[in-house]
Amino acid sequence: MPDFDPLRYAYPSHRNVVYARRAMACTSVPLGAELGLDVMRRGGNAVDAAVAMAAAMPLLEPTSNGVGSDCFALVWIEKDKRLYGLNASGAAPMALSPGVFREKGLTAVPRDGWLPTMTPGAPAGWAELNRRFGTRPLAELFAPAIAYAREGCPVPVEVGSHWGAAVRRFARASEQDAAPFRAWFKAFTKPDGAPYRAGDIFRWEDFADTLEELAATDCESLYRGALMEKLVAFSRATGGYFCEDDLRDYHPAWVEPITADYRGYTVCEIPPNGHGITALMALNILKGLELSGSRESADAYHKQLEAIKLAFEDAKAYVADPRYMRTKIADLLSEDYAARRRALIGERAILPTAGDPSSGGTVYLCTADPFGNMVSFIQSNYMGFGSGVVIPGTGISLQNRGANFSLDAESDNCVAGGKKSYHTIIPGFLMQGREAVGPFGVMGGFMQPQGHVQVIVNTVDYHMNPQECLDAPRMQWTGERHVQLEREVPPHIAAELARRGHEIEIINTNAAMGRGQIIWRTENGLLVGGTEPRCDGLAAAW
Repeated sequence: MPDFDPLRYAYPSHRNVVYARRAMACTSVPLGAELGLDVMRRGGNAVDAAVAMAAAMPLLEPTSNGVGSDCFALVWIEKDKRLYGLNASGAAPMALSPGVFREKGLTAVPRDGWLPTMTPGAPAGWAELNRRFGTRPLAELFAPAIAYAREGCPVPVEVGSHWGAAVRRFARASEQDAAPFRAWFKAFTKPDGAPYRAGDIFRWEDFADTLEELAATDCESLYRGALMEKLVAFSRATGGYFCEDDLRDYHPAWVEPITADYRGYTVCEIPPNGHGITALMALNILKGLELSGSRESADAYHKQLEAIKLAFEDAKAYVADPRYMRTKIADLLSEDYAARRRALIGERAILPTAGDPSSGGTVYLCTADPFGNMVSFIQSNYMGFGSGVVIPGTGISLQNRGANFSLDAESDNCVAGGKKSYHTIIPGFLMQGREAVGPFGVMGGFMQPQGHVQVIVNTVDYHMNPQECLDAPRMQWTGERHVQLEREVPPHIAAELARRGHEIEIINTNAAMGRGQIIWRTENGLLVGGTEPRCDGLAAAW
């Protein structure tokens, strides 16, 4: 057999945009995209495909999501000519409060163990999407993932590259208290304790059993059945905070998408507690500015960065569980407020602060079916494998979304029992008039709204095809005047941005720069898709 290194690529690769006449499925792992396309080939719709893919992704990309994840979705139903939003993010256990953290001497929510865990929302989200818009039973949609889990599936290159770092991370966390992490090591390391690597075969019997249980109960078992009892029992035995009512009382919520007009298009996002509003605020600022005719100019980079900085400072100050937000979403998205923020942008990098708007490691997937329906879907454990807590014998790895709570009592986002945290995962959708253009997303923590802005600017201002949009070098604002640029950004742009006052860091790994997928519908009714070159993505076409 040939001897090669799956992590070494000496020469640049090139991908073309992908066309399809009937259906398309895109995600970061090829098996996931093929699975979704197969659902639609057998008569299922875009929602069926998205649910099947979402149920498989904890197996295919466990470094980014799990059964204990949260999820959000934007669903375009062609016969209704309407976009629906679903918020399936969980809430903090009722037993949590700022006092719990003070008693432990903590000034911030940690990222590992029980403290940042919240009620898993994803399975309830799968069931709700299936109930309202699906055409196939969950048992049929989960069957491919169950088979892959029992037979084993190969670990993709990008997934394998993140697995080893997680083993080291949870080894350090377990030095303080090993009990919550033992099941993680049993599930996600080999018998000798080594991480799985690219090309290894990963089998996960517990995950298969749990998917069968979820399919048989329409996912009720995790909230009002045997899986819930196992989660609560393990929480009580190892220092967690869950009680039965934390899960029994949980239900996902249908929400009205929020929008912003951008140069003749309508950009759609899920409303808070997610920070999709950040992308909309930045685009509201940008649409009043003239961008350079070339995307590869310092002016184009500078104006996008300044708009993103101003929008992010507002999001960090005001976005929270909407039941606790004192600031109105309409005020944050108003034209007047955008104009006031836009006026702060000059030739040099500013040090951003929040304004006053008052007026008086995630997986992303998208699907499009032969019936005109489309789904933009995102699911995440937040930081890699999440909290490191796995419920023994179930394959349920819990997210650590609570790490985004504040412990400042004056903050709208201060931790409280039953409260949702500020959330980073955001599905996007683009429309023109009353017609759907299609779903898009760029996963990656606080890069996500920045990635959304760059995709829309690349599409609308610079007329890039979906693959070119995703191939384009990215930038990321990380705080104050600090900016990360991918090494593919031309050196003269980096130099000019530095002259304008930006503190430039050229990064040699693009792992933190987001991973995206796009499907657009063309004027002649074809589907055209692009997939992320920074991971193992695939745009599967029919």
